[in-house]
Amino acid sequence: QVQLVESGGGSVQAGGSLRLSCAASGRTFNRDGMGWFRQAPGKEREFVSAIEWTGYSYYADSVKGRFTISRDNAKNTAYLQMNNLKPEDTAVYYCAAKVGVVHTGPIWAMDYWGKGTLVTVSS
Repeated sequence: QVQLVESGGGSVQAGGSLRLSCAASGRTFNRDGMGWFRQAPGKEREFVSAIEWTGYSYYADSVKGRFTISRDNAKNTAYLQMNNLKPEDTAVYYCAAKVGVVHTGPIWAMDYWGKGTLVTVSS
């Protein structure tokens, strides 16, 4: 059974940092894409960042320059370093994986999802 488990969420003040982790089990994603999406209260889930197995990465304009995605294929884990957090970054963050190339999603094309981790940024 494939599982993606997110961790690292929490509450921070604006300008602070958090590092999210996504640990995969049940399947090796060394040749697949992984990504992060988020869903704020009352809003639709949206793309945040993704990374191919090669390390090539993509970012939403709203997080470019503040967030950094990375992965450790040996640990079957992806990360999202979030710096200079803003109140509008408040959301549940979901890890997702796609067999093969990921690009920037779309959401319906992702093959596996985690249950999410809450990030709250106060002003």
